[in-house]
Amino acid sequence: MGCAGRAGALSLDGVRRHLLSIQDLADDELSYLVQRGAWFADAAPADHRPLAGLVVGSYFRVTSTRTRTAFAAAALRLGAGVIAYGPADLQLNTGESIEDTARVFARMLDALVVRTAADPAELRALAAQDRMAVVNAMSAEEHPTQALADLTTMLQRFGRIEGLRVLYSGEGNNTVAALALALSRFRGTELCLATPPGYGLDPALFAEAERQAKEHRATVTQCHDPERAMAGADVVYGTRWQTTGTVKPDPDWRRAFAPFQVNQALMDRHPGAVFMHDLPAHRSEDVTAEVLDGPASVAFDQAENKLHSAKAVLEWSLLGRLG
Repeated sequence: MGCAGRAGALSLDGVRRHLLSIQDLADDELSYLVQRGAWFADAAPADHRPLAGLVVGSYFRVTSTRTRTAFAAAALRLGAGVIAYGPADLQLNTGESIEDTARVFARMLDALVVRTAADPAELRALAAQDRMAVVNAMSAEEHPTQALADLTTMLQRFGRIEGLRVLYSGEGNNTVAALALALSRFRGTELCLATPPGYGLDPALFAEAERQAKEHRATVTQCHDPERAMAGADVVYGTRWQTTGTVKPDPDWRRAFAPFQVNQALMDRHPGAVFMHDLPAHRSEDVTAEVLDGPASVAFDQAENKLHSAKAVLEWSLLGRLG
């Protein structure tokens, strides 16, 4: 059977689901995807191949190690075929519109995983059809699949997400945007964002996370003085200071970021906490090697969970809830 003969086959409930933002998920869908990611990590049988006969495309316009590999490996392990496109591969470079590209893709692919640094309108244009699922594998505003991997890691480590206290130290980037929008929907959680002055979370996103937190009896705060940040966290979360696909206009920006490094002195303020990082990490800059390679670090488990979360997202996008 050729690819075109199967493309557009609907999910079990007749719906193709896009994941462009954590906000696309209802509370129960968010919880399901986190739990399903943990199931794939810990209990899924090796012969679970529900996507056999389907085709997943990946279109990455900026660099990626973990996310691109995770979605390709997830699709293959679930039985799907994979077609990969780089930034120079499509006729978009010769003037074809994103709308026409989407119409063609939707007739040949079942899902498209997209990483773009462009305006979010590009993702919305690709998702303006119901034959092909579209997954945001990172945009300038948000990294929703990273947040799913993060919460899956927390669930594995603590057996729960409700009530966890998380300190995030670094730039208010697309990783923490998604994390704030996700974690604030779990009852009793506390998220403290320690960000350098001028590099905090987008005010509109922060306001939305605060609104959700109030609704779910959770807390989201932000401070620009690391000495006044949360103490006694369950999770200390670091991030690369130079977000993928961005350049900081201030040539002296590292001076502002230096107090927000995750080092052993910071970890000592949080006895019993685990260390998480979205990777890539710049050792001796955003985190010391002592912490990244130390006994509290679950950063590489977290990276592996991108694979398991990708499985959960692809399965849900194409087939709905299983199990």
